[in-house]
Amino acid sequence: MKIFQKGFNYSQDGDGNRLVYHLQGCNMKCPWCANPEGMKVEGVIVSDEEWLLESICPHHAINGKTVDRTICQSCSRKECVTEHNTKGMYLSYEEETVGEILEEARNNAMMFYDGGGVTFTGGEATVQFEELKEALTGLKESGIHTALETNGAHPRLEELLGCVGQLIMDCKLCDPKKHKEYTGLSNETVLANIRKAAKIHPSLHVRVPLIGGVNDGQEDQEAFLSFFREIGGSNVTFEVLAYHEFGKKKWEECGWKYQMTEKARVNENTLRQFRERIKEAECNYKRT
Repeated sequence: MKIFQKGFNYSQDGDGNRLVYHLQGCNMKCPWCANPEGMKVEGVIVSDEEWLLESICPHHAINGKTVDRTICQSCSRKECVTEHNTKGMYLSYEEETVGEILEEARNNAMMFYDGGGVTFTGGEATVQFEELKEALTGLKESGIHTALETNGAHPRLEELLGCVGQLIMDCKLCDPKKHKEYTGLSNETVLANIRKAAKIHPSLHVRVPLIGGVNDGQEDQEAFLSFFREIGGSNVTFEVLAYHEFGKKKWEECGWKYQMTEKARVNENTLRQFRERIKEAECNYKRT
């Protein structure tokens, strides 16, 4: 499995203390993504100006603390990462077998306190579907609690639900045209998967990343509330997350321009009112 980040986190990626694997590759292209290095299935060469060395690039793409990505685009050998191992330029992911992941989880089982376990997220974890399914099955057989964070767009998502203890799904937009405009995909499969999970999964957490000028308008909020009332039940919780630009520097380190502006920030009053409206709609709100 291609993994671009892993480590322990408490409660934000599922309940309790969790070993979290961020899997490489995503089928959406959200411009506000906080983990852009995980978007491309094939990975990306990430730069860190603090550790850059001009000597690792024979094509002179590195000049002091800057990288000329136009030279990188025409480079086929990628000597900076294929012949050198530095912190200045590195491939976004490393690979582990499913067996290695299972062994790592079992060896760290004593760390899974407060109902914790293993979480797979991304990127979009379901892009590596077969390996993910094998890992989830193995963890369940080992008695280790699992959580999956997903954008819900995979058509075979239902196959995984029996091996997922806690399911966390994004609901970015209810309008299919706007969803495709901002993410590159229609939300037809996403909404269908959320509806299905709400009916059959014992622990579903639905998150809305609220982005100014994208999905924070009155019409969008009304659509969210209508959908949440439809799927709400004792097994479903909801959460609204505020836009942040923690990923801005990462976009730059990948050699890409960050497209979001200050307009993407949502004021606290809008956030508070939307959260309160979800509660008033008798939907279970859960802050993580």
